[in-house]
Amino acid sequence: MARVFNFSAGPAALPEEVLKQAAEEMLDWHGTGMSVMEMSHRGQDFIGIAEEAERDLRELLAIPSNYKVLFLQGGGSLQFAMVPLNLLAKGRSADYVVTGEWSRKAATEAQRYGDAKVAASSEAEHYTRVPDFAQWRLNRDAAYVHICTNETIHGVEYQQMPETGAVPLVADMSSHILSRPVDVSRFGLIYAGAQKNIGPAGLVIVIAREDLIGHARPETPSMLDYKIHADAQSMPNTPATYSIYIAGLVFKWIKRQGGIAAMERNAVARSRMLYDFIDGSGFYRNPVRPADRSRMNVPFTLADTRLDAEFLKGAEARGMVQLKGHRTVGGMRASIYNAMPMAGVETLVQYMREFAVKKG
Repeated sequence: MARVFNFSAGPAALPEEVLKQAAEEMLDWHGTGMSVMEMSHRGQDFIGIAEEAERDLRELLAIPSNYKVLFLQGGGSLQFAMVPLNLLAKGRSADYVVTGEWSRKAATEAQRYGDAKVAASSEAEHYTRVPDFAQWRLNRDAAYVHICTNETIHGVEYQQMPETGAVPLVADMSSHILSRPVDVSRFGLIYAGAQKNIGPAGLVIVIAREDLIGHARPETPSMLDYKIHADAQSMPNTPATYSIYIAGLVFKWIKRQGGIAAMERNAVARSRMLYDFIDGSGFYRNPVRPADRSRMNVPFTLADTRLDAEFLKGAEARGMVQLKGHRTVGGMRASIYNAMPMAGVETLVQYMREFAVKKG
């Protein structure tokens, strides 16, 4: 069976080269006679895999030496708790900017542990924009400012990062990390679930400035303390070994394509083609303010919602899957992460054009 164009928001498509290499190495990794899934995480073979993955990630993102890179478990959502448990000391407050479902959930979770204030929100606009920076009500004494730089469900992406002065900026970059350059030094902490642009679900990468580690609240469980993980090179217990291995292969694939600059060029080309067609169609609509539109996740609606099921059925028949929008938003959503080839977007646009001609 031929591979489909997978527009899933996550777990998302992986590069075919990576999948083929993983298949070739499944039974025997580099002459060891076993799969990476069977290796001891304490053995030199896997330690080498993990160290190389970290080196490649540091190179791709130009991560400064005073930042720790942690390979953790629990996905991005566990970080909603780990961030305040580690950074929000008793008696302090934190600022959260809410631009969609994931930043809303992060703020709600943080409020379980301390004084997490919503400094700005676009809920009243149905999460169709990033609030203008001038509208943010930031506390200069806050422990940190938290943002989600790309909202997967609503398709809102920060095209510029805010200035927060001496207050550490914390960012959930789960759904667009490695798709555009980022100045890591402007952030106190970055976290990203792997299942969009990095690898299999379950793994989360944390990039944390060293001075922010080691201040966990007393009630913090040991396995949620960044320092415990940092001191043990992300291995205080058995890590997600196979996910780390696949992530390492993805990092090498990105380097072979030309690095982050190449990923950004491709992301711009893919998203521009899709948005230009939607805007000019008269049949499809994207609700997000153009200046804040995501390059990774493109939600859109049809002129008549009664046609949604027929549209999805026709797309699947043409080898395009996972285009149904999130249940809270409806409509359609095309997630076009790094592994999506341009041919996938071209095929989608051609189908959308044909469907609009028939049903418009």
